[in-house]
Amino acid sequence: METKPIWDKGKPVNGLIQQYTVGRDREMDMFLARYDVQGSLAHITMLQSIGLLEKDELAALSSGLKDILDIIEDGRFVIEDGVEDVHSQIELMLTRQLGDMGKKIHSGRSRNDQVLVDLKLFTRDRLRAIAGSVKGLFDVLVRQSEKYKDVLLPGYTHLQIAMPSSFGLWLGAYAESLADDMLFIKAAFDQANRNPLGSAAGYGSSFPLNRQMTTDLLGFESMNYNVVYAQMTRGKLERNAAYALASVAATVSRLAFDACLYNSQNFSFIKLPDDCTTGSSIMPHKKNPDVFELTRARCNRLQALPQEITLMTNNLPSGYFRDMQLVKEVFLPAFDQLEEILTMTAYMMEHMTVRENILDDARYDAIFSVEEVNRLALQGVPFREAYRKVGAEIENGTFKADHNIHHTHEGSIGNLCNDRIVARMDALMAQFPFMDIDCAIGKLTSK
Repeated sequence: METKPIWDKGKPVNGLIQQYTVGRDREMDMFLARYDVQGSLAHITMLQSIGLLEKDELAALSSGLKDILDIIEDGRFVIEDGVEDVHSQIELMLTRQLGDMGKKIHSGRSRNDQVLVDLKLFTRDRLRAIAGSVKGLFDVLVRQSEKYKDVLLPGYTHLQIAMPSSFGLWLGAYAESLADDMLFIKAAFDQANRNPLGSAAGYGSSFPLNRQMTTDLLGFESMNYNVVYAQMTRGKLERNAAYALASVAATVSRLAFDACLYNSQNFSFIKLPDDCTTGSSIMPHKKNPDVFELTRARCNRLQALPQEITLMTNNLPSGYFRDMQLVKEVFLPAFDQLEEILTMTAYMMEHMTVRENILDDARYDAIFSVEEVNRLALQGVPFREAYRKVGAEIENGTFKADHNIHHTHEGSIGNLCNDRIVARMDALMAQFPFMDIDCAIGKLTSK
């Protein structure tokens, strides 16, 4: 069967122009294939309910779409040469199997709302996976924080030794940062979990579509009610999801920098797994933290993603514009990139080792100065007088560090509050309606 664009009007198409306008769309659409089938299954179920399909047509089309879903899940799905996008490919496969009946799946929708619902379903699914990977790294950090909570290390300000810290405090800080990042993931998930299907090209349809039905069938929490706004979420959806990815990436990038610093010989606070370091071509002693250096760079690249999407979509008026197509090229692969980063970071933090008794080195004695100032203040010495006294002792070399420290307030060395941080993360994770979505999609796609 000859393949033509679904918008074909019987006129010849300039091949160079078609290649330029299609770009990498076929490649990017492979990310969306399963979601295009899910959206089509919901759409045809709704079409039958309003009399645009007969029951036997719904049965045949549903069976055909589920067969295509099996092909996708098995990794055998391809977008053929000459076929413009995933929507055209699926409709072509149905038409080959069912004849003109296959063409009926496009009634009452446009590629605009079709790709929007695909993107919403994709983003919802991939944010769920990111949330799981973030929770996995979070769990590693909390376990390591508890394991090494009594092992002290120097805290720094301005890269100068400042006050006593601990591995428990350091690792727990990044765990709590990930809990805050989960707020961004949940916000982006909530935006993705709204149904645009039925907005068509952005102005609705004269068909009596039942948008609540497709919303329920696809497990969306609600719909994008205003059809113009539904189309306006294109670009906004991707940008806000990118901010969530960037927030996680910022946390991991900072952790990677710390780990590289602490792993160096001048610090030697931690030892990264040998299989995560590389050697030098001429220096036999080298064990370079290449994995974390690459992690840092990849995270920084992800932090540029929201700005990149903004620059592609900024200052567009309402309605659809082809500019949006290019967003897919940077947005869709970003989830795999962050998942790989999170998996690798969790592995490295799980298998690192820490050096104990770091603060026994006399070079760190000065970090106990604040402890001595506070001790004197508790004895009634005015704080500024105690500060001057201890400062003078440090200057003249008579300061004697007391390594016995006792911090008790919430979030300090002696009271990490990891249990409260874990409870906060668990509460955030419990807000995701994963079971409801699984139930809806499972029912929609089951044979």
